[in-house]
Amino acid sequence: MTEPDSRRREFFASIRHLKVFESVAHLQGFQRASEECHLSQPAVTQAIAKLEEQLGVSLLVRRASGSYLNEVGVVFHRRMQRLFAQMEQALIDLGVPNGPVPVSQLAPRMSRSQIRSLVAIAENGSFAQAALALDISQTSLQRSARDLERILRTPLYNQTASGVVATQAAVEFAGKLKLALREIDWGVDEVEAAGGNIGGEIIVGAMLLSGSVVIASVIDEFVSTYPKADVRIINGNTEDLLKELRAGGVDVVIGLLRKQRAEGLIHRPLAETPYVVVARHGHPLAEKEHLTLDSLCGFDWVVGTPGSSRRACFEKLFAGRQRPCARIETSSLPTIRALLSQSDRLTLLTSYELMYEEATLAAVPYGPIEPVPCIGLTTRENWLPTQLQTSFIELVQKRIIGSLMPATALSKAADHSRRRRITSVEPPQEV
Repeated sequence: MTEPDSRRREFFASIRHLKVFESVAHLQGFQRASEECHLSQPAVTQAIAKLEEQLGVSLLVRRASGSYLNEVGVVFHRRMQRLFAQMEQALIDLGVPNGPVPVSQLAPRMSRSQIRSLVAIAENGSFAQAALALDISQTSLQRSARDLERILRTPLYNQTASGVVATQAAVEFAGKLKLALREIDWGVDEVEAAGGNIGGEIIVGAMLLSGSVVIASVIDEFVSTYPKADVRIINGNTEDLLKELRAGGVDVVIGLLRKQRAEGLIHRPLAETPYVVVARHGHPLAEKEHLTLDSLCGFDWVVGTPGSSRRACFEKLFAGRQRPCARIETSSLPTIRALLSQSDRLTLLTSYELMYEEATLAAVPYGPIEPVPCIGLTTRENWLPTQLQTSFIELVQKRIIGSLMPATALSKAADHSRRRRITSVEPPQEV
């Protein structure tokens, strides 16, 4: 059997052609769009024809009174509106000066190659490294970079001892443009989905331990349901993943949520999942009726890395007293499993994580432990998910909430029956 082609439809439409479509859509006519875009009507007609040919669908209904979006056109137009709104805001934030060409007309004058060059320079630190990353000559890169400066009438680069680098303002501008251009890919995905061909790519940030457990529990079902979907999983700590999320490097982050609100991000809580003290089956503490901190101090611990929530919980648990020996720091669940299964070491895991480790590990009778973390999703504040991304998030919500048990006291959760306490919270109404 031939494997399904999971790649996104090849799509090379220029930003200028996309702007022509956006103009025809909101002005509802080719003649009016030609005046707004300063193009001849035949040029507008040709641009729309090429765009529809690349997408493989018709976007407009032509009538004597004008040209109007069809159902698929509405979907694609929404993405193009978001594309140009973000590009124009990025230009304003950059401080592009007023001139003969207004900001609203500058966006379509930028080419994809110019933006790609700027992003490469911003991400790689210099013209030389950016040229290597793009596999083009420095001459070609420099020409593209300087053309963009000329179009924007704004300096984007500085000469330093190590070479030509992007200014800090240009680095921020590049990040915003990179995120804006993702709307094009998502628009193509939504056009495909409208035709019953749901695919595309979703990039998931999985926080160490908790996020990885969730991903592992849903990924098989998801790719089986959507055989034309590509899923890219990026593992990392909270700081790095939230930075990637803001920059558009990932679409959604899964893991333990921070208590404090993060600017520009939305936390979507799914369930409280308390920390429990965990050991191997048959551990000397497993059959005790009740444990004290002194009891826990008699064993070596495996702790989270500095800055992690489980490390902070460990520090708080033993605050103001002598701490147990904790010479091993890791956020790798396979490493924790191996270390505990072959020794009498202890660690902290959330009750949700422990659900997937019961063959090897078990909770010991100590608790409750505060604070109680919450597992959930983090997304960008202005994100508009595609149908594929929405389906993935709904599956994550279903899997976590479907795994919950009735709330019980933590002392019972850690007794001989190994019952676990996870308290459900109200899931978000919208994704």
